[in-house]
Amino acid sequence: MNYCYDYPRPAVTVDAVVFKQKGNTTQILLIRRNGDPYKNCWALPGGFVEIDESLDIAVARELSEETGLTDIPLAQLYTFGNPDRDPRGRTISVAFVGICKTNSPIQGNDDAAEARWFSIENLPELAFDHDLIITKATEWLKAKNTLKEKSSAR
Repeated sequence: MNYCYDYPRPAVTVDAVVFKQKGNTTQILLIRRNGDPYKNCWALPGGFVEIDESLDIAVARELSEETGLTDIPLAQLYTFGNPDRDPRGRTISVAFVGICKTNSPIQGNDDAAEARWFSIENLPELAFDHDLIITKATEWLKAKNTLKEKSSAR
């Protein structure tokens, strides 16, 4: 089916913010981009939503394709829509957040040259607006841990 609209349409992407605890260190999963824009820069796993898939399916697919991780429970975190967030054009990204509780191996695949865990205290320079997304996700994680501590204190 062809569509014709009077107004331009933005692209929609998804990004996965996956945390992992290693000892006393909180880590985050990043991929090194294998293509432009931001070739060789670190970024969150993610990509474009296909026309026939839901956001939940898209983020799980992108996470699996780029890192090999599957079965990570992911929850919608926030929508990022700054008009200049992607140099390719108007792109709106729905960020998801989750916690990896396994030691599953990761490997850069698809359009990711590499996948690696980084301490949230020592992140490399990031592509797009992924620093903002990680800040929002870190706030979510702190709130989640605070709620967990409060409920276990009762």
